[in-house]
Amino acid sequence: MNLKPWIAAALIGTGGIAVAQDNSTLSVEGEEMVTETAAPAHLDNVRTIYSGWRFRTPETQALQMDDFENPAMIFVDQALDLWDTVDGTEGHSCSSCHTDGPEEFAGLHAQMPKVVNGRVVVMEDIINEHRRELMGADEWKWSGPEMQSMVALIGLQSRGMPMDVAIDGDAAPFWEQGKDMYYTRYGQLELSCANCHEDNYGNMIRADHLSQGQINGFPTYRLKQARLISRHIRFRGCIRDTIGETFAEGSDEFRALELYVASRANGLDIETPAVRQ
Repeated sequence: MNLKPWIAAALIGTGGIAVAQDNSTLSVEGEEMVTETAAPAHLDNVRTIYSGWRFRTPETQALQMDDFENPAMIFVDQALDLWDTVDGTEGHSCSSCHTDGPEEFAGLHAQMPKVVNGRVVVMEDIINEHRRELMGADEWKWSGPEMQSMVALIGLQSRGMPMDVAIDGDAAPFWEQGKDMYYTRYGQLELSCANCHEDNYGNMIRADHLSQGQINGFPTYRLKQARLISRHIRFRGCIRDTIGETFAEGSDEFRALELYVASRANGLDIETPAVRQ
């Protein structure tokens, strides 16, 4: 007896029409966010895209609507301290060069990833390049607290701006690679990203409510892990849940996947740092 289809159905649930949990309005510190909009033209199977915030419980939603209550802001505060901390052989801090503060990066997060010199560049690359080349400092671990706190601080400067990730020109072949990965079935359960986040969003997977898997709020504070979660850690977790071998954080495969998945959110506002269950 082949148990794979039965297990997959039990995990995801069957039947029903994929819909968002509610039509509440996300307003953070008086600024209303776009959490529902027409899907980008490049999406073939989805007409409307929804923020993951729309699929969370009212209690979790409320945490994100108040910066004082949002547990991710603790890490943003830590990044502000790191911003002014001198590190490395050159005697520099972030503020040594970026004298106007992290506000200089307004809009950058909404356009990431980018393709530069034939390679997909993500926010972690920019931070580590600055540390290595300009500060003479050690690189930060990809999903370490220093790195993701700084990614959150920089991402916060774009909060409320629409995602606008380029997929043409030099980005096109990497985008196609990421798209192929999105529809590839992985692991013993033979599930793709699309099986959950395109075919079954709005349904339940075990005790969780499936969203469309949008990443416009990352790095995200996950309550069950009590820390900021990077995009690549979430990718690893999804593939791991298929009972399959996964790729490494910072791998070329995950860079391509990040480019494609980020483009699926084009038109939704940046929510960084979001709160999820």
